[in-house]
Amino acid sequence: MDALSLIRKPIEAEMSRFREVFDSYLVHANPLLNKVLHTIGERHGKMMRPMLTLLAAKLVGKGEINDTSIYTAATFEFFHTASLVHDDIVDESEERRGQESVNSAYGNQVAVLVGDFILANALLCAAKTGQTRLVEIVSKAAQDLADGELLQLHNVNNESIAEDVYFRIIRNKTAALFAACAEAGALSVSSDENTLSLIRQYGENIGICFQIRDDIFDYHHDPSIGKPTGNDMKEGKLTLPVIHALLSTQNAEMMALALKVKARQVSQDEIDVLVDFTKQNGGIDYALKVMDDYAEKAKGLLASFPDSDVKQALITYVDYVIDRTL
Repeated sequence: MDALSLIRKPIEAEMSRFREVFDSYLVHANPLLNKVLHTIGERHGKMMRPMLTLLAAKLVGKGEINDTSIYTAATFEFFHTASLVHDDIVDESEERRGQESVNSAYGNQVAVLVGDFILANALLCAAKTGQTRLVEIVSKAAQDLADGELLQLHNVNNESIAEDVYFRIIRNKTAALFAACAEAGALSVSSDENTLSLIRQYGENIGICFQIRDDIFDYHHDPSIGKPTGNDMKEGKLTLPVIHALLSTQNAEMMALALKVKARQVSQDEIDVLVDFTKQNGGIDYALKVMDDYAEKAKGLLASFPDSDVKQALITYVDYVIDRTL
């Protein structure tokens, strides 16, 4: 059995129920909206975030999951989906999961409005739970995501290169949503603050691992990977591997190339040089080590919970995030 099947096994019935709820919000009388929603609904992805929400609920609830848990999972999958639609507009992306992005297929105006509609679906699902605290968690995640995106845009436009800024960006852009998914899942079955904090930290550590793994992909020539090699640098982004290589060597020539990346004035040949420099100066190894450290932190946060198939699924979840190939 592959890792995703092992993760999903303890929550198969709940994931089916989640999918019914999620799909029910992707049908609309407006022909254009219905067409776009149908296209988005076909891009199932791996459903990492709803699986995390439901596993967290089942772990904390000692095997019990309720409708609140299901609607909480739907809340965050809609939130995530809306953020992807809006991200593609910001990044001017032409593809999403191997298919034409909404903004590319229908234009930015339609994409903005569809993203807003999907975000409204998230809020409707949150309202179904009757939990004000869930709305607070969703709202804070939305604030963090916007803060991270704006910080990243600002960071592209300045000449500083710092590891702490990179971590602030990925905590807000990626880890905050994983943390919210986990915390809200636990909240659907428990109000114990210590437990909620523990599960939230678990989710945050997973989110950091997830983004570092994504960033490492950008340094390898592999057609199976979901984005072109060097794509981050083409967008003016410097990620952990190259940041470490630059700061540890203080190579003036490579620093100059890095500033050209941030100014979006770099050629593909120069990107290739910077990628090779990163590999040769320990950038990938360093990023892998940092990712593994966060993975161990995540697993350690589960130590106080009794052994179960759900706990094992959450451990496997961590392993999958750091070992995945796309």
